[in-house]
Amino acid sequence: MVYVWLLLLLGTSCNPIEDLNSNPNSVSETHPQYLLTNIQWQAFQVEGVAPLLATRMLVQTDGEDVNQYYAWNRGGFGEYSRLRDVQKMLEEAERLDLPAYQALGKFFRAYYFYNLTLRFGNLPYTEALQGEEQAIYAPRYDTQKEVFKGILSELKEADALLEAEETPIAGDIVFGGSALQWRKIVNAFRLKILLTLSHKTADADLNVVEAFAEVFQNKPLPASNEDNGQLVFMDVSGARYTEFNSSGYGSARYMDSTFVRRLQDRRDPRLFAYATQTRRGKEQGLAIDDFSAYEGGNPIAPYNDVNVKASEGKVSRVHDRYTKDPVNEPHQFLSYSEVQLILAEAAVRGWIAADAETFYREGVKASFSFYAAHVSDLAHLYGEAEAEAYLAQPLVGLSQATDELAKIERIQMQKYLRSFLQGGWTMYYENLRTNVPAFATLAGSPRPFRWMYPTGEYQNNANHVAAALKSQFGSDDDDIHQKTWWLN
Repeated sequence: MVYVWLLLLLGTSCNPIEDLNSNPNSVSETHPQYLLTNIQWQAFQVEGVAPLLATRMLVQTDGEDVNQYYAWNRGGFGEYSRLRDVQKMLEEAERLDLPAYQALGKFFRAYYFYNLTLRFGNLPYTEALQGEEQAIYAPRYDTQKEVFKGILSELKEADALLEAEETPIAGDIVFGGSALQWRKIVNAFRLKILLTLSHKTADADLNVVEAFAEVFQNKPLPASNEDNGQLVFMDVSGARYTEFNSSGYGSARYMDSTFVRRLQDRRDPRLFAYATQTRRGKEQGLAIDDFSAYEGGNPIAPYNDVNVKASEGKVSRVHDRYTKDPVNEPHQFLSYSEVQLILAEAAVRGWIAADAETFYREGVKASFSFYAAHVSDLAHLYGEAEAEAYLAQPLVGLSQATDELAKIERIQMQKYLRSFLQGGWTMYYENLRTNVPAFATLAGSPRPFRWMYPTGEYQNNANHVAAALKSQFGSDDDDIHQKTWWLN
């Protein structure tokens, strides 16, 4: 990470104004580097607590949060606003013939459309963002399969454009301008998307397994934590950790008992980086690394039950470093650890000829190393010897799993345990794909498979919304419990 990125984020006044535009009050052209910095900053922020409530890591006790109780309804199309900036960066990159920015534009299109299609299903893709150029204000909805095919193609094109790039990419606050490191993340993201399509291996039009193997065999991929796709924060106004000074972690938010129990059962020291001791544990003088000093609240109990338990000093809060440390830790949108676990699952499934256990062990060790680097007062808990001891446990070691399903369950569990305030909704979608780990649910309130389309689409693009619903579900029922194509 190059820390001078902040100068790019906060201003560019040292550049002659004629290099930017002819009229400072009416900007029509600019160098894409000035767009890239803000695009990255907006894209890779921590996504807040909503996914942690849905993935059974936190509980809310001042009311029935819709994410915790799986009672949400409509989602938002806010990513399209950010995609307008990406579209403008692409246009400027084409105007100036700058392939690196074209490549990153394609990556960000894939990044946003991937998350959008997992959230809703079919959505505007081919005709999206064409209002200015083509006067398309009510874009048709592509099928989810078309969206997946499109974003995989865009990532392949992005890799090809970056392959020949030798000039540092100005404005890049993630890798300091390294085209090679961006290639690694672009290709890793291709693998992540292909694994998302593990239910579609029989689809000859996609060739999921063959495509995964080709990327693995022939393309550069992250090789260590130095290649983490992550946003690093600084103790400067406008550049601090996303959750710094957040008031939402006050008296009404606690750790989820099922998450705490999974960490305790595996003697997983990452618990101490995520949570505080209970008040009772502190009063008893228990050590920070005493697993019995930690406890959570039941995610499906009436919320006041957790309040009562908390008043008795028996529930852990989120570790205060997340709100008191302005730098805290980087937010990983695609880490080396996750990539190693993706490769481990692919090896177990037989998609690649490789040793799953090697990838699995490396993925776990990389997660430990991340916390050793960013939680300094607990660094001694995440060393090489501690990681080896952790991997030797009966509930953790991959070699102790007896069949393919059991191995995949262990890999998924490690993806889950490493994802606290990291990666947004990834683990919710992974749970939909694999059913691991099992999330506690109330009778009659199963976890949803999607979100309803935004109200604005019904007001401004009603015909295409109706057609999208009918093509997916055979009716106009916009139901959160309907499975979309990728899960069928």
